[in-house]
Amino acid sequence: MEQLTDLKAILHSKRANMYYLEYCRVMQKDGRVLYLTEAEKQNQYFNIPIANTTVLLLGTGTSITQAAMRMLAQAGVLVGFCGGGGTPLLMANEVEWMTPQSEYRPTEYLQGWLGFWFQAEKRFTAGIRIQQSRIAYLEKVWGKDRDLQNEGIDIKHPELQNALNRYRERLSVAEKHADLLLTEAELTKSLYKYIVQATNFGDFKREREGEDKANGFLNHGNYLAYGLAATTLWVLGIPHGFAVMHGKTRRGALVFDVADLIKDAIILPWAFICAKEGATEQEFRQQCLQAFTDHKSLEYMFDEVKSIALTTEAGNDA
Repeated sequence: MEQLTDLKAILHSKRANMYYLEYCRVMQKDGRVLYLTEAEKQNQYFNIPIANTTVLLLGTGTSITQAAMRMLAQAGVLVGFCGGGGTPLLMANEVEWMTPQSEYRPTEYLQGWLGFWFQAEKRFTAGIRIQQSRIAYLEKVWGKDRDLQNEGIDIKHPELQNALNRYRERLSVAEKHADLLLTEAELTKSLYKYIVQATNFGDFKREREGEDKANGFLNHGNYLAYGLAATTLWVLGIPHGFAVMHGKTRRGALVFDVADLIKDAIILPWAFICAKEGATEQEFRQQCLQAFTDHKSLEYMFDEVKSIALTTEAGNDA
């Protein structure tokens, strides 16, 4: 039990690392989790600091031992098997994760979430709150990130402000779930248009099966955000199926909802910037992870989900 306590010493909301691995073997050796790669003349071992890691994505050509999985579970690391480049997660077409089994997670957030979830009106209110928080986080990140500003992204740009103000207005008068989805789709389209123009990217069409770099980076980055969202929900003890906006018949839909909090602010601009610069997948991934850390993305997810879980049932929309 002492070892288990030590491994969980760093709160999930403060952890800094996510890993995507391919063509390697993950194993336990001398009380540590390592991954082994095969070089031309010798095998090379690299340590994974599991106590400071939230998510491990295992891509093409990977394997993992039972002993390594046991240690990852003790440290509370979520594991997902995925295709090359980090997408898709190989669990049909859903967002699912191999989560550690722990009976000591808190119950208050699940109880709070279920306290409002079965009431359509309050579930709708929770969906609006997520979208409002999404805009607030985007404005905060884009307003202070010097690197994004140097790339031409200006939070005060009239076209962007018009899109965000229009979205706020439509959220305030939305009456049903379909209104929310339509309004969200329109905002997403406006944000794509603005980023493409701001970065002088050129022609772009969003295609999830597209093979160009921008589409590939968007897919890859979204899965990083899904990993953070899944970690947040697992730690708080809220099952992924209790969605408030996206498809309620999909078992992982709440992961999509929570990932919305940070996707536009972090993944969207860096996908286009890195694609324009001809960055590699690893360089793009590292840029996203650094941005997650700089802007406390995981901590923001925890705070917002906890707030919604504990105040929506009481009718507090603040």
